[in-house]
Amino acid sequence: MKQSVTIYGKERCPFTRAAIDALTEQGDEVVYIDVLKTPDMMDKMLILSGGERKVPVIVADGTVTIGWQGNG
Repeated sequence: MKQSVTIYGKERCPFTRAAIDALTEQGDEVVYIDVLKTPDMMDKMLILSGGERKVPVIVADGTVTIGWQGNG
């Protein structure tokens, strides 16, 4: 089932790139937010992650996941 996914990450993070690629490949609609280029989104990411500064932070169907496949 396709879902809309928001990924908060950093351009140079390999785990962010892997998450974007994998979720796009499986047909999900991915919205990517680079938290270094959009500082106000860093604050939102920190709220979603409970203050964790790890990326990617993935929000899908209201569920927040920190990291990608155990990495991040």
